[in-house]
Amino acid sequence: MKAIQFHKYGKPEVLKVVDIPIPSIKKGHVLVQIKAAGVNFADTARRYGQYLEKTPLPYIPGAEVSGVITEASPDVTDFMVGDRVVALTNHGGYAEYISIHESQLVPIPDQVDFNEAAAILGQGVSAYHILKTSGQMKQGESVLVHAAAGGVGTLAVQLAKIMGAGKVIATASNFEKLELASSLGADTVINYTEEDWHKQVLSNTDGKGVDIVLEMVGGDIFKNSLKCLSINGRLVIYGRAGGQVTEFDPAILMQRNVSVVGFWLVHILKETKLYKESVKELLSYIGQRKLKLIIGKTMQLEDAEKAHQLIEGRKTIGKLVLNP
Repeated sequence: MKAIQFHKYGKPEVLKVVDIPIPSIKKGHVLVQIKAAGVNFADTARRYGQYLEKTPLPYIPGAEVSGVITEASPDVTDFMVGDRVVALTNHGGYAEYISIHESQLVPIPDQVDFNEAAAILGQGVSAYHILKTSGQMKQGESVLVHAAAGGVGTLAVQLAKIMGAGKVIATASNFEKLELASSLGADTVINYTEEDWHKQVLSNTDGKGVDIVLEMVGGDIFKNSLKCLSINGRLVIYGRAGGQVTEFDPAILMQRNVSVVGFWLVHILKETKLYKESVKELLSYIGQRKLKLIIGKTMQLEDAEKAHQLIEGRKTIGKLVLNP
């Protein structure tokens, strides 16, 4: 089968198309013919060797896959050959086939296609649990979503509304992205490249600030986001796209009883029931067309290098999907 693999850390050009054997299945596993694989910013961190956990070499990236089961171990009871399934895996998604344990699988509803199923996984589950599990969002609370035109951002804006947010403020870097966030339900949109963006957030909340901030850049964005929090507000960090190590005085948190919470999807995946319930709920929202997926681009598996270049250059809107 064809797969995308890297043998050393580095820029997108380290991604190579390779021919390797189709994986054999072990006890409790199924073989899935991959129809769609999501591309994430985390995949680029893996490629640079800068992910939160060690990335072994050689490595096939890709954690979001959807496809059809072509073979199943005799002890697999909940799935069978021919089933349409979706799964979050640790790696191996940039390929034509993957072996997956049945505990990771979720069936795809008839109303949802393969691209949609793969596109909702990492970023959809992240947005869901950043708001609900880490952010502890309550009905009527206000939410600030940074990078609102990105993969997590486009979903977080909508999910916050579905979960009953009183006000959603979205930030992005240009008019087109702000228009997209507005079309997805954001009540207020702000260009975060403007120096006074955080003052605009306060102005739009009558000086009170927001209850929850979704932050994934670091640096000055993080520091100014703290200023946007209301009393008892929560800032959830789910990435460090800016690449900066950010220092701040923890005493700042005491001034308004605010919290800074870290989110890493890996820990959600370890709680199988929590993970599966959220995926089923997200797929249901898509099937009912309550949740709009922004799939900015679909590309062939062999175009993985180009896909990573687009993500790193911040030239994407919504989700990038590879089709083996």
